[in-house]
Amino acid sequence: KGSWALTQVPEVEGAFVAIDSKTGAIRALVGGFDFEKNKFNHVTQAWRQPGSSFKPFIYSAALEKGFTPATVVNDAPLFFSADVTGSQPWEPKNYDGKFEGPMPLRRGLASSKNMVSIRVLQAIGPQYAQDWVTRFGFEADKHPAYLTMALGAGAVTPLQMASAYAVFANQGLRVTPWLISRVTDHKGRVLREVPAPEPDEANRAIDARNAFVMSSLLQEVTRSGTAAKAQAQLKRADVYGKTGTTNDSMDAWFAGFHPTVTAVVWMGYDNPRKLGDRETGGGLSLPIWISYME
Repeated sequence: KGSWALTQVPEVEGAFVAIDSKTGAIRALVGGFDFEKNKFNHVTQAWRQPGSSFKPFIYSAALEKGFTPATVVNDAPLFFSADVTGSQPWEPKNYDGKFEGPMPLRRGLASSKNMVSIRVLQAIGPQYAQDWVTRFGFEADKHPAYLTMALGAGAVTPLQMASAYAVFANQGLRVTPWLISRVTDHKGRVLREVPAPEPDEANRAIDARNAFVMSSLLQEVTRSGTAAKAQAQLKRADVYGKTGTTNDSMDAWFAGFHPTVTAVVWMGYDNPRKLGDRETGGGLSLPIWISYME
């Protein structure tokens, strides 16, 4: 009477982080389900595969190489023999198992078509893309220069993803996430105040034009693509982002932003295993993002 308990403690873990897109100030940080149960901070310490939530950084590199949102790319089957891959033969698939033929880049990203991303990466070269993603704060050695990079086969932390997506929200300027704005004593006297960093051209990661076009592409994802729930539920158009689901649904992501706040949600098991056959970033992580944004 008068108290409650969980009959089943969730095994699945999650992480959430929201930062101010302009200054990098951390607005919210949830490192896991329960600090008492597990003190591992998934926002800062969990290195996971980003899956499709990594695609925007490949697309950003492609824009720099002359691609546009209207560039037509073929969503058709691909096969790479063992000679090409250097290990196993590789036959990537789209999440829904369907191929829809030629389509503009905008639709390829909105529908998260793997074949389109792989062809884009083939066209610009994995080495170029690997160099490009370091501008957003990703580590080159965690993203080997192979075609699998198009599907987000590298490793990132949720905090890295938040500061990388903030680049798009912040007209191409990179912000460094920070936690403490001031320190006071027991009487509330301010001992130290940390001013919010000013936007600085020295922190430019990508051209403002690139960030503008990428925001337009990511707006399409929340309008008609894998995250269409976002605009439908929030009833506003100024939300942008990308879902991510890794192989066998081991990680479910949603990374997105509104002009003033960037937020990232990750869900998965600590020892990676299937979340479930039909589980996706749009089904698991996006609703958490929407409820925070509300």
